[in-house]
Amino acid sequence: MILRGRFTTRRKILLAVIVLILAWLAYAWSVGMAITQGVEFKDMDWNGDGTASRDEIAQSFYAVAVKKTVEGKRHCDLFYWRKNDEQIRVDCRTVFMTGDDKAAGKP
Repeated sequence: MILRGRFTTRRKILLAVIVLILAWLAYAWSVGMAITQGVEFKDMDWNGDGTASRDEIAQSFYAVAVKKTVEGKRHCDLFYWRKNDEQIRVDCRTVFMTGDDKAAGKP
């Protein structure tokens, strides 16, 4: 059996680390951090130089957030700095219904 005997110090530390990671993920998702919003690494070019550096990818874990808006068929992602709410860029796309959506009766 896996959990036989006392709950050892090593298991307590492992449990604490897992709980901390899950708590951070919940917080990151609730504030809209870029890493939890499905942003691909190639799109994490925050300074607009055409390449996503290691530092820019790291910033998506703590410094950049995303606000998602939907206006009809237009879906937009607003990227901004969390420290001062300064806008970085806006990515918009138009989403059309497919035949599957019509068959399922979705609006």
